[in-house]
Amino acid sequence: MKNLFYLLLVIAMIIASAVVQAQQPKKIIRLGYLSDSNPVRESVRAEVIRLALREFGYIEGQNITTEYRYAEGAADRSPQLAAELVRLKVDIIIVAGGPTQSRAAKNATKTIPIVMTGDGADPVEIGLVESLARPGGNITGMTLLNRQFGGKRLELLKEAVPKLARVAVLYDPDNPYNERELNEFLPVAARPLGIIIQPWPVRDANGLEKEFASMGNQRPDGLYFTDSRQMQAVEKRTVAFGLKTRLPSVYSRSEPVDAGALMYYGADRVATYRRIAVYVDKILKGANPGDLPVEQPTKFELVINLKTAKKIGLPLPPNVLARADRVIK
Repeated sequence: MKNLFYLLLVIAMIIASAVVQAQQPKKIIRLGYLSDSNPVRESVRAEVIRLALREFGYIEGQNITTEYRYAEGAADRSPQLAAELVRLKVDIIIVAGGPTQSRAAKNATKTIPIVMTGDGADPVEIGLVESLARPGGNITGMTLLNRQFGGKRLELLKEAVPKLARVAVLYDPDNPYNERELNEFLPVAARPLGIIIQPWPVRDANGLEKEFASMGNQRPDGLYFTDSRQMQAVEKRTVAFGLKTRLPSVYSRSEPVDAGALMYYGADRVATYRRIAVYVDKILKGANPGDLPVEQPTKFELVINLKTAKKIGLPLPPNVLARADRVIK
């Protein structure tokens, strides 16, 4: 009888403990999302990351919530926005932007893990991490190394336009990474292709046609667009300019190709953004961000707008079209 009493007592204690645990609210994970853009332009990347997190069981509004902060193109706002996320005591900060946002987050906290989405310069080169294999500190994530694909973009543009001899490189003169791409990466790739690089600073998209008209016999055969916040801000105008002048163009982002540019080559950004959920999951399960290697892209894509090729009167070689991962018809 006594043994039965003790057995019932133990069972009652177990049930009571389970009830108490069930009544205790589960911890809601709070993410910080620091973007250099605005909610509209950021929506695609944010949605890809949200859906990828859902696959790991992190469902917005149930066990996870996200605090979004948008610099809206104003780089000087990034430190303030990063500080806000730190004051909110978020569990992880996702940096959806370039070096300015990553540095602002790193300066704001040495303890909250930071996950980069990959935009901007080499994180080792600019001192964000010690190495890709062992980043150290509290920051890790992805790196697109976008500017190092410049040579391949020129090569593909040359294949699409065999007579290509002059390429105007449109860039933001106030962006040091654009300057480096123009002066270091592209000339090395252009020489063996027999291409002359023509630097074309873009301070005001309204002046594109005026500058183009003043080129005379130095008019380019094609357009190469670097990537920066300034260049993204004038994308609609530059795409329209390429169509009006009937010049083939290659971009450092895929979005302009959907809007009417000719081609894009580079990292498959959707696949890259999905990897952010892997980092978040590992960190929430106890991994040290400084021990998680910074990953480089493993999936690349060539996107071609066939409708644009027809509009500008460019017959694309079959071998170029055959290599495209996505063709807009």
